[in-house]
Amino acid sequence: MTTPAQTTPQALRQVAATHPHEPALIDGAIRMDWTELLDQVRIASRALIARGISPGDRVAMWAPNTYHWVIAALAAHSAGAALVPLNTRYMAAEAVDVLARVDAKALFVAGPFLGRDRAAELAASAPDLGIATIIVIPVAETAAGDSGDRPAAGTSTDPATLTWDQLLEQAATVSAAAGEERAEQVSPDDISDILFTSGTTGRSKGTLVAHRQALGVVRGWVDCSTLRAGDRYLMIPPFFHNFGYKAGILACLVTGATIVPQATFDVPAALALIESEQITVLTGPPTIYQTILSHPQRAERDLTSLRVAVTGAATVPVVLIERMRDDLAFEVVITAYGLSETAGFGTMCRPEDDAATIANTCGRPIADFELRLSDAGEVLLRGPNVMLGYLDDPEATAEAIDADGWLHTGDIGIVDERGYLKITDRLKDMYITGGFNVYPAEIEQTLARLDGVAESAVFGVPDERMGEVGKAVVVRKAGSTLTADEVIAFAASKLANFKVPRVVEFRDQLPYSAAGKVLKRELREEKS
Repeated sequence: MTTPAQTTPQALRQVAATHPHEPALIDGAIRMDWTELLDQVRIASRALIARGISPGDRVAMWAPNTYHWVIAALAAHSAGAALVPLNTRYMAAEAVDVLARVDAKALFVAGPFLGRDRAAELAASAPDLGIATIIVIPVAETAAGDSGDRPAAGTSTDPATLTWDQLLEQAATVSAAAGEERAEQVSPDDISDILFTSGTTGRSKGTLVAHRQALGVVRGWVDCSTLRAGDRYLMIPPFFHNFGYKAGILACLVTGATIVPQATFDVPAALALIESEQITVLTGPPTIYQTILSHPQRAERDLTSLRVAVTGAATVPVVLIERMRDDLAFEVVITAYGLSETAGFGTMCRPEDDAATIANTCGRPIADFELRLSDAGEVLLRGPNVMLGYLDDPEATAEAIDADGWLHTGDIGIVDERGYLKITDRLKDMYITGGFNVYPAEIEQTLARLDGVAESAVFGVPDERMGEVGKAVVVRKAGSTLTADEVIAFAASKLANFKVPRVVEFRDQLPYSAAGKVLKRELREEKS
């Protein structure tokens, strides 16, 4: 039996040897088997080496999900560099801040896409950025998820800025043997990636994760999700997030499943891809499945190929899990929990769990994690896959990881007799009303049962008498005439009085992060 690879360059070579002619990557007209993907990665890696990328350097990615992202990420690893994915929602100033902090030596950045030209924004915001190599990735905005290639508009005269094709041409100056030698030198303990936290409580922090850790958590995720060779995996979660990068690209790397990226979530395009490409695996936040279930074109498409769904959030209604199993006919529906500080993963449900368990818990630890709760109910995780630390921030690292190796997650939870974790809320989301602790996730779960509620977000707002009271921002289902009084009355029939929201506001949609989390900070900071 082959020993599992401990670096992504070796994992790529293993899967190419095991499944040489199985489909590895499908992105519109671009189709590659594992042998072809390995060839493209080798070329791109040699090109990066030709551009001066050395072991331990940082290569950044600021682009949506396309085949270029997959090749560039694996090529950066093969060249010995650490990958630094940037949130595609960053404004130029935020991107410049991260690029400076990691001292990026190369940057892959999207050309014009969805009304923004990030390469132009960077050039205008930081003309003296000092990155030696900037590669502009072409991103086509076409129907049905077709990300067919096209040249980037306006080739720059700046010698540091290259098109994708211009980069690949430079591989000719580095021998294949030199490229392979560099890939073989990558160590399991080398940094594979630096993902930045969302920064909801202050400046974002870079989490340092080694190759062995990235692959370790991914194999734990694969065991629970049942991903396997022959699966076709539609990747809607953004690659800059662990859900898209590790539970997506790397999960396929260790199984031989097929990567099918979608640059931006579009329901008709996703439905068309599921039918045309016989997609078996679909992951993402609950909103992905809710929008598919409610879309009028769902009945027009053949979705019977779907097999596996993995989701996760503070609130996953039981009824959603039931509909995913009954209406979308998923064989496997599971929820998971993790954070960047644990290389993206921590606990997962198991395929055999019932709908209530899947909706109301995040499952048991995976990937050799240990789980316990502090006296205050904070979720603590320990194990070989806890991050190595925060980038250039030993004080924050020591604050997050105690002397016994336990990571303090900032989440509040409970653990049942089976060892299953239920996240009740974030420490920072809890509010106190009349001396009682209130956890919004419990209220949101309750409101999800009210007919007419599509989504809700609950948080505390100041109150002279009670200190804080609950406010619920509710998105109605299409056609619903639900009123604030009806929402409050329903909550009062199900919850203790101190948990009942005192204020209800209706909106057409909630603000979400690219990772699918409701941005409660935005809701709190808005003037009522």
